This record gives sequence, structure tokens and C-alpha cells, in this order.
Amino acid sequence: MSSFTPLSRKKIAARIAQDIPEGWYVNLGIGIPTLIADAIPEDREVILHSENGILGLGPAPDPDKIDPWLINAGKQHVTLRPGGSFFHHADSFAIIRGGHLDLCVLGAFEVSTNGDLANWATSARDSAPAVGGAMDLAVGTKRVWVATEHTTRDGKPKLVESCGYPLTAPGVVGRIYTNLAVIDVTEGQFVVREMVPGLSREDLQQQTGARLMFKEMEYA
Repeated sequence: MSSFTPLSRKKIAARIAQDIPEGWYVNLGIGIPTLIADAIPEDREVILHSENGILGLGPAPDPDKIDPWLINAGKQHVTLRPGGSFFHHADSFAIIRGGHLDLCVLGAFEVSTNGDLANWATSARDSAPAVGGAMDLAVGTKRVWVATEHTTRDGKPKLVESCGYPLTAPGVVGRIYTNLAVIDVTEGQFVVREMVPGLSREDLQQQTGARLMFKEMEYA
């Protein structure tokens, strides 16, 4: 058994922020992805979008500087960067469906080797009434990255050969960031790009529900 420390949720978000280029328009999903807003360097222009009708989101506000009228699609308080704007919900989805977003970062219950994404329900009995905006984001954005823990709380793999949960969208995920590794989804395979220090290939494979390929791997 190798000795390693998994990344925290904030460190997963910070790792993703490193890879977002200058000038990209990016939507951040609920959960770990929303933490990315706090990790983007102040001198890098990344334009954050929220589907409830905001463009130009900033990091979360300090407790004494909360504007109760300024929230994102996850009902979290946010800030607005200089030049930010508000607009109608329909216009927001026109941005999504029109292919104007460079990247969407979403959470996931499962991701398959061919990039299928399941992130809205774990069974037909789930209380969520519908897939919601995640479906539009998954198919309307130029790139989809996933931010998630590598396994469930009871140790079941989230990266699998084939999704068992209801799909949000098929074949859309290009990259996965977990608390253990950075993995590309390439030609029907999980290709490991990076692992946390001290983690062995064997241990990572044991926590993954599909075969991993190790090419040009780096350590975080």
C-alpha cells in the first residue's frame, strides 16, 4: 500500500484553475467546481458564467461584504468582477446552446471511458425532477471537464467502464480532475496525466472501475 495524501476539495479546484487559459469563458457547476472561482489568479482574465444570467463572476465574498441579491445558479453568494453583467435567463441559455462557452466544469456521480457523464441522478427514485441545466451545459459547451472525488464515500469507483446511472450526456467529458489524479478521456480510454505524490499506479488502478493507461505521467 502506497503512502499518499488525497487532495482536498479546495485543492482540486485550485489544480483545475491552473489549467484554465487566459480569456476563456467558463461555467462552473455546483459543488467542487464553484470553488474554482476563488482560485483563479487576480491577474488572469477568465470570464465566469452562471446560467441564471450572470457573466463576469468573481470569487465568493467575505462574510461582511455579502450582497444578498447577487447569487449564482447554485444559490451561493458571489461577487462581480469589473465589466460583469446581468441578463435574462433565456439569453443565458442562448450563450450555452449557441456554443459560446469555452469550458464547463461539472461534478459527477460517474464518468465512463468513452466520456459519458452521469451527474444528476443515481436512480429512478431520486428526488431531482429533471436533469436541468447540466444537460444544456454538457452538450452546448466546447469542452467539459469533471471535478470529483475518485470514489464514493463507501469506496465505489466513480470512473467506470460504463455508467450505471442515468446519463446527463453521452461522450462529452474530455478531462477528469479527482483527489487522486488528473485523467484525460481519449479514444475510449482513461489516460493518466498526473497523480498525487506517493500514490502508486497499482493503488490508483484499484480505485478505478476501468483500465487506466499511463502515458507521459507527471506527479502533482
